[in-house]
Amino acid sequence: MMILAVFRSRAHSLDYAERLHKYGVVATLESTPKEAKIGCGLCVRFPASAFARAQAILKVSGYSSFKGFYKTDFVNGKMEVTPYRK
Repeated sequence: MMILAVFRSRAHSLDYAERLHKYGVVATLESTPKEAKIGCGLCVRFPASAFARAQAILKVSGYSSFKGFYKTDFVNGKMEVTPYRK
């Protein structure tokens, strides 16, 4: 399962992706799926196995534009984006 970190700021999305890489989390910047109906257009995608580390990095960074973590699933060939809570 993949997790999306969604921000209202492109600059915060870029910075967060860099921080994740710096701390060893494999992450990619990508367009926020239209199914999410949120954000600035860019989100940071990373594996669910790295969630604890990604969450800790987010807490110390203090991004005011953070919207939330979301998971992506394909159901009947359609992408579903739902809030992720662990």
